[in-house]
Amino acid sequence: MPKIFLSYDQQIEKLKNEKNLQIDDEVYAKEILRQTSYYSLIGGYKDIFKNPTTKKYKDGTKFEDIVELYYFDESLRQLFLKYLIKVENEIKSQVSYYFTEKNGENQKEYLDTANYNYVGRKNQRDIDRLIKILEGYVTKPTDYHYINHAQKKYGNVPLWVLTNALTFGNISKMYMLLPQDIQSKVSRNYSCINESQMISVLAVMVKFRNVCAHGERLFTY
Repeated sequence: MPKIFLSYDQQIEKLKNEKNLQIDDEVYAKEILRQTSYYSLIGGYKDIFKNPTTKKYKDGTKFEDIVELYYFDESLRQLFLKYLIKVENEIKSQVSYYFTEKNGENQKEYLDTANYNYVGRKNQRDIDRLIKILEGYVTKPTDYHYINHAQKKYGNVPLWVLTNALTFGNISKMYMLLPQDIQSKVSRNYSCINESQMISVLAVMVKFRNVCAHGERLFTY
């Protein structure tokens, strides 16, 4: 059956009477549901408290137990995101440095397919798509004052200016599509990892960063 809308009071009644969840303070429960939503809180964090046979909550499970798990996961996301952002900024810095060191600071260089590993149909499609994204930042006004300033004053946006506006996914994809010599220069900053492994590590980190940034459930990811 399709899901139907339930008021906060109806949500609480359903949890108590149909799902065997102990709710001692309904005012508190209603406020939490208002802040987080039934779907995010109950839908996201109910599973470990459920009896797999009855599909109801295990005897003695309290509403607060689910809330505490929700807040734990929120704190875990904040912790992960703090360090993932550090990695993101570091990779942006290194990619822009080594790319510009080799190819120069003119924006036409990172918009040129010749400066990427333009071999194979998939790589070509990905590079064309990436360049189109980069062009969107440097060929028209943006929400980033520093890019607009470089466009207007110099007619050129160096890669080290552009990278701050790029997403972790953008810079991870760029690293994957660069020639091996630039990839190696980046990966050599980290012990016991080569450029191929770096591609895999960055792809995983991008997924975790998106989970953290969008408030998805992390502790079981």
